[in-house]
Amino acid sequence: MGSFMEFMNRYLIPVLARIGEEKHLRGIRNGIVLTIPFTIAGSIFLIISSLPIAGWDKLMESYQAQLSAPVNVTFGALSIIAVVGMGYNLAKEFGQDTIMGALMSLIGFFILQIKPEDFTIDTSMFGSVGLFTAIIVALFCIEVQKYFVKKNLVIKLPENVPPAIANSFVALIPVAFMLTLLWLIRVVLNFNLTAFINMIFQPVVFALNSLPGILVYVFFMCLLWTVGIHGDSVMYAVGMPIFMQYLTENAQAFMAAKPIPYVTAYGFIELFINIGGTGATLALVFLMLRSKEQGYKALGRVALPPGIFEINEPVTFGFPIVFNPLMMIPYILTPLILVTTTYILMALNIIGRPVASVPWTMPPIIGPYLVTGGDWKAAVWSAIEIVIAAIVYYPFFKASESQRLKEADQANVSGK
Repeated sequence: MGSFMEFMNRYLIPVLARIGEEKHLRGIRNGIVLTIPFTIAGSIFLIISSLPIAGWDKLMESYQAQLSAPVNVTFGALSIIAVVGMGYNLAKEFGQDTIMGALMSLIGFFILQIKPEDFTIDTSMFGSVGLFTAIIVALFCIEVQKYFVKKNLVIKLPENVPPAIANSFVALIPVAFMLTLLWLIRVVLNFNLTAFINMIFQPVVFALNSLPGILVYVFFMCLLWTVGIHGDSVMYAVGMPIFMQYLTENAQAFMAAKPIPYVTAYGFIELFINIGGTGATLALVFLMLRSKEQGYKALGRVALPPGIFEINEPVTFGFPIVFNPLMMIPYILTPLILVTTTYILMALNIIGRPVASVPWTMPPIIGPYLVTGGDWKAAVWSAIEIVIAAIVYYPFFKASESQRLKEADQANVSGK
């Protein structure tokens, strides 16, 4: 264990930490996160339209079209929201004009969705299908903005000109360059960059919906936390666009009463795996509440309220999990077991798959019930998962508890 941790700390962890703090990835992550309130709001209407109550479907039948409108607007504009958010946050990361960064990214995305037959905008690309294009466009636009400003290739007006007007002229040449280049690609050369980008990302899209792929993803997410790095933030920079794409397609299939295509959509990790926070530590909190060691019992009381809402920093840093070779084993192992079992249950359609956007702070049992569109079996499974997590954590917790009690006894003997 010692040599393994030494290897991780020397070679792998520093690389992953640098990736997590890389400005481009941070801007992408923070931009895509802005889609969450909109998809949650849209999901409220999705859940209302499909409540698992006897006779509800008949009652709502004549209102389905009206209830689907907010869902279509929010999920159907996912790439638009994301490209604006990413353009803004990338510009912020690099000290550029944030509003102009957002608008450049939006216009760049629009021109790549031009249909060559009539030169109108293809709105079907505004949903999750265009999400990868939105990422590339936002990255491209911020680099154009940075380059022209850095090289001073901008129009500067006298200082007595109002800032709003001056800033608009500063952006003129970068905007013109960006627009011309993307116009050449899409309109003149008739090259479908969106289709090309989606083809490139297809292996990653496939991998993260597979059991091996999601196991690797969750493993690194948990591993990073054990050395004090926010694993969710690092891994979400890569996974969030894909998980949101899965969720959008799942929601559309659910509304159309079609088979749900993806297992690992947004909500799979947040509500079925991170029960009480990353590492499924709510079970550990329950164990602490019954501990013979007073320090653990006190920590359990403090950690329970936030733990119910999936916030577990009191446990991660207070127990601690971080840099604790003994506790890092169940902290990583428990989520991997939950991933495997939950994935199999969803793949076999024994429990529902994520179809609605639900806040990651939603408590266990309630969250899985809502995210699956009201599947009671998912709620029951969530309760069972807490028991499974407790079983995995128990021997490691008892070993740590025994060590603490032994140290306390030795301290008492020394003090006499």
